[in-house]
Amino acid sequence: MFKNSNFSLAQWIKFAIVAVIYILFIIWVGNYWWLLLLIPIFDIYLTKIIPWTWWRKYKDTKPTLYTICSWLDAIVFALVAVYFINLYLFQNYQIPSSSLEKSLLVGDFLMVSKVSYGPRVPQTPLSMPLTQHTMPWSQTTKSYSELIKWDYKRLAGLDTIKSLDIVVFNFPAGDTVAVLQQNPDYYTLCAMYGRDFIKAHPEKFGEIICRPVDRRENYVKRCVGLPGDSLQIIDNHIYINGKPQHEPEYMQLNYFIETDGRRMANSQFEELGVSVDDRNFVNAWAQGPNLLNYMGYTTASNGVFNPVYYVPLTKAALKKAQAMKNVVSVKIDKGIFTQDVYPLGQGRWTRDNYGPIYIPRKGATTPLTMEDLPLYERIIKNYEGNTLEVKDSTIYVNGEPADHYTFKMNYYWMMGDNRHNSADSRFWGYVPEDHIVGKPLFIWLSWNKDGNFFSKIRWSRLFNSVDNIK
Repeated sequence: MFKNSNFSLAQWIKFAIVAVIYILFIIWVGNYWWLLLLIPIFDIYLTKIIPWTWWRKYKDTKPTLYTICSWLDAIVFALVAVYFINLYLFQNYQIPSSSLEKSLLVGDFLMVSKVSYGPRVPQTPLSMPLTQHTMPWSQTTKSYSELIKWDYKRLAGLDTIKSLDIVVFNFPAGDTVAVLQQNPDYYTLCAMYGRDFIKAHPEKFGEIICRPVDRRENYVKRCVGLPGDSLQIIDNHIYINGKPQHEPEYMQLNYFIETDGRRMANSQFEELGVSVDDRNFVNAWAQGPNLLNYMGYTTASNGVFNPVYYVPLTKAALKKAQAMKNVVSVKIDKGIFTQDVYPLGQGRWTRDNYGPIYIPRKGATTPLTMEDLPLYERIIKNYEGNTLEVKDSTIYVNGEPADHYTFKMNYYWMMGDNRHNSADSRFWGYVPEDHIVGKPLFIWLSWNKDGNFFSKIRWSRLFNSVDNIK
């Protein structure tokens, strides 16, 4: 019946190792239909009824065919391996913006563990490996197919999200995207321009598309609020359940630095740790009377205003700036240039003074009032799939009058350490548990685009543990 009924011990050992690993994986995933794949695995290692490696017999007679098939075999194996590793174990992530500086820097490459919080079973499993939502060569060509769509399910993990953990997650407001203007997000664009205006100007905003949860943009922030917490921000200080939260060592805020007339040198910016992109010279006169009054400007005898710079500083850098000889004053940015915060259009809070708010916990019930409905509207409709209407000041959920709501998922509040340069939960709200991607473990590469040939790589950051950045 079989090509070779006398299987060697080596064959049995190889099969046993692969089979045990595969069965453990199936138990972890919980989809036991996949056990049927043990049949071809048995054939590959033992029975060999199907000639899986038929080209090997042509090694001497048809070397070109042998070489091509060998390469194809290696490429297919690598793609399948990368696909499963990327889905269930680890993923690379590059820091694209300064929202977590100086904790994590632009150009840091992170090794993200999906096992830490438990990997998600892919909701759109048909996709090109190593792509998020579009092909590398196109903004509009999708890299995934929605022919197969699975419900949200998270496998068992090694840990749970803790306060102040740095977390990678899918961008919650990335469910709807204006292809030609993806920053700011679609909902902010609607608040700025109006939904009808955006639809009427495809040449400016492009096609409006929707993305499933696991194909939304990846973001990385610090978790400052856990499910069930009460959170409030007072003068940039976070309070959890009424108690001040520990501030990360490298937390930054934006400041206006006024000099005595002399420009700041590059060496001064380097001493303060301010990157080239963050060295903003402010034309104070052009900014109008609000900024002039805030800075306390008076016209100099020669009619020239002192130079002003707008830069992010840590607490340590702030002390250095205040001690510089050519610096007249250093004043914190009180939100002169800031945009509206979540919920958009409410005008209740600001970037620096926010809340108090409740961070929803799975199974918890909250009263539904017209005042607080904007906080939970996206949760009820977008994240938890209910219908929501308001008629004559009465709230209807799934067609029924509702004066309370019970949450189906846990939610988190994410913020950047670069507090005044971070698009985070203050601007787009809660992060649902089904958006959580993983936990960054360490920095495996750090690329400094401002460095010269010899300092492009930040060698001191290589293999630094992200857990130590508190």
